[in-house]
This record gives sequence, structure tokens and C-alpha cells, in this order.
Amino acid sequence: MDRSSTKEILRLIPSVDAMLQMEPIAEALARYPRKLVLDAVRQVLDEARDALLKGKGSGPAEIDRPELAARAAERVEQLSRFTLRRLVNATGIIIHTNLGRSLLPEKAIERLNLISSGYNNLEYDIERGERGSRHAHAEAILRELTGAEAALVVNNNAGAVFLALNTLAKGREVVVSRGELVEIGGSFRIPDVMSSSGAMLREVGTTNRTHLRDYASAIGEQTALLMKVHTSNYRIVGFTAEVGLDELVGLGRERGLPVIEDLGSGCFVDLAPFGLHGETTVQETVKAGADLVTFSGDKLLGGPQAGIMVGRSDPIERCKKNPLTRALRVDKMTLAVLEATLRLYRDEHQAFEQIPTLRMIAASESELESRARALAAIIGALPGSQPLDIAVRPGHSQVGGGSLPAQNLPTRLVEVKSRKYTPNRIEQVLRNSDPPVIGRIESDAFLMDVRTMADSDTEPVRLAFEQLLRE
Repeated sequence: MDRSSTKEILRLIPSVDAMLQMEPIAEALARYPRKLVLDAVRQVLDEARDALLKGKGSGPAEIDRPELAARAAERVEQLSRFTLRRLVNATGIIIHTNLGRSLLPEKAIERLNLISSGYNNLEYDIERGERGSRHAHAEAILRELTGAEAALVVNNNAGAVFLALNTLAKGREVVVSRGELVEIGGSFRIPDVMSSSGAMLREVGTTNRTHLRDYASAIGEQTALLMKVHTSNYRIVGFTAEVGLDELVGLGRERGLPVIEDLGSGCFVDLAPFGLHGETTVQETVKAGADLVTFSGDKLLGGPQAGIMVGRSDPIERCKKNPLTRALRVDKMTLAVLEATLRLYRDEHQAFEQIPTLRMIAASESELESRARALAAIIGALPGSQPLDIAVRPGHSQVGGGSLPAQNLPTRLVEVKSRKYTPNRIEQVLRNSDPPVIGRIESDAFLMDVRTMADSDTEPVRLAFEQLLRE
């Protein structure tokens, strides 16, 4: 393309000033900051210019100014939209790592609003009238609930494990069963966390079988502690053997070594009545004698993202004095939400009623059936819904968040099939609605699991299906 041709093509592109005079852009200027509108207009014009220069446009007929203005107005909407958005979780995965994990209790949200909207005693001792410690705010309730001597809260469980290893075993060996060297979401591996902390991994046993004698024979002058890691996101079944915490604690006492257990998800209540088995509670782990127990605040506990360690006073006090604790510390908002969530566990019945994670786990099949049928009826009553085949059928939910793998909860699904829309098209339209509705596709059908949906999600789902039916 010669220079004269290039100039001719570029004359086809309207100026920024000309675009600003067009109706959709003028309307956008009245609603949004001028800089945002200018950025959107320039982006759209740059894209149109690039398309023409690359031969995707060939003349005046290729430049539709009203269409460019409409695109620019739409771009303004996109640029003004928050990247972190609320959505409808219809996947049936309660602790969905990609969708924000656990929902917060209403009382915790109320506490968050109160503490974050004004000054507070984050690091001020009101009784003494002097500087205090932020660690005090959650420690008392954690000690009360778990029976531990001390507690410390950091930013997440990986941080808690990292801090414990760096404090107690830097430059020395930590003995761990080969079958417990887990990898969690985002490719974070226990061996990598251990290496970064400065501790040295000493693997014992085999993938499927580890015995107490394996730990005992690995202990030497360089051994700093014995460690168990909860295999929260997988299970080894069949010909297996593992050392119980009580046995490991006994060995640790005999050899003068501390024992730490990484529980992953922090469960404070027995979930067996709901068909979920094998999840050891934090209280049981502390009672078994572990010197240090680490777990998450935002998984089965149902609170904010946090890493919590409880156990004996000596190792936790040493962790508090580690300079890394400042880098891993949590803010006033996390502490406010965590303390409010933990206080609900003083009454187990109250915890199951008010903590969304536990409430979803405990939801009965009859309740789920009623909610699913109500949602199906709302979708079926929409104008133009004839192309949709809507049914309620049984299915399974998952706890998620790396908790209780291979264990399912019976649920009810709203199944949507169509002669007009493919399941992928239904999923795409609902995912791009405002707010997004996230379901799943199985057996050539779009499915919504009501276990993870709130009553307030009904209206967004209705509006999303209205949008689909307008196509």
C-alpha cells in the first residue's frame, strides 16, 4: 500500500472531536468521567484504523460512524465495570476457589461495616491506655473454641505453614510422609513451601504406605520437627497405611521433637450427620497433642481468607517474634470478620443457621426440591420460553475448596435443554449477563444446582433467561 493510499484510508476515520458530538458518546459524557470516555473512543478508533491498514476495510462503505459510536459507548460501559464482581454460583460447589470461596455470615458483614467505617483499637489496649497487639483480637476466641494455649492469625494457610517452618526448622530437617506431599491450587506444593522457608524436607515411607518406624529411623541430629499434612484435595485408597497423629505425637514426645499438622480446611464441627466423613476437627487435633495446628479461615470454617495457627504457647510466641509475621499479618477487616464468624461457633445450632458454608452443607433434600421447583417454574413462565425444556432432577453437590474429595452431597438440579439453543450458548449468555450466572454443562444440558444459590439469586437468573429468549 503506497503512502497516498494510506492517507486516503486514514481520512475515513472520524476524529475524536467528531465522535464526541455523536449521540451515544454525548450521553456517555454525561454519565462517566471525560477521560474514561476519551480512552474508549480512542481505543475504538485505533482498532478501526488498524483494521483498515491491514486490509480488512477497503473504502467508505467500511466506515459506519454510528456503529463506531455504538462500539465506543459499549467500550465505556466495559471500562467502567468493576473487575471484581458479584455473581450467581449455580455450580453446586460450595467452597468454590474460583468464585470467592466461602460466603460471609451476615453478622460478620455487619461487624466489618462497623469496624472499617471508623477508627478502632486494632493496636491499642483500651484498658491500659497504651499500644496493644493486633494478634489479641482473635486469639482469645480461638483459644476458647479449640482448647489451645495460644493462637496466631496470618494472611492464609500457606503463609501459616511457611511461617511455622521458617521459625521452627530453618536450616534443619522436617520429616514428612511421602504420601502427604500435596500440591494445592495454583501449583503450590508443600516441598516448594518448605524449601522457600529454609527448612529441609526429609521424605519417609512410600506414596501409599508409611509406618511409625519410617519416622523414627529418619530422626537425626538435624531433625527439627515432625509434620503431618492433611490430604485435603485427594484420597489414597486400597493397600494403604498412615501414622495417626496420636502415634506421631507419642514419638515426638519420646524424641523431644515438636509435631505440626497442616489441616488445610479448618473444620470446627462434626459433618458426619450430613454424610461427610473423615474430616478431623481442629479441636480433635489439638486434643491429640499436636504442638502446632494450621488451617484456613475461608474454607470449612466459613470466614475470611486467613491462615490460622493454634497450639502450644512456646512455638506460637516464637512465630509472633519472627520478622516475617509483619509481612504476613492481616488487617482490621480480616480480624473483624474472623472474630465475628468464630463467635457464632459458641452455639453449634447457631453456626449451622448463620454461617452460609455450613447452612449449604446442611440443606435437606426436601428443601432443595422445593427451591428447585420454584426456580424452574419462574423460568418456565417467561414469555417465549417454549423452546426451553425445563426439568428438576437429582444430582450431587461438592464441598469444594480442597475439602472432602470424592464425597458428594445429594442435591436438586434445574436442568435446561433446548431445541433452539445449545447448552454452550445458554451457558455463554448466562455467564455474560449482569450479574453473571455460573452453572455447569452435563449430558447435553445446562444445569443449575440450587444448593449454592440464595433466594436473592432468583431475579438475576430470571433476567438472564429473558436475555437469552430475546435472541
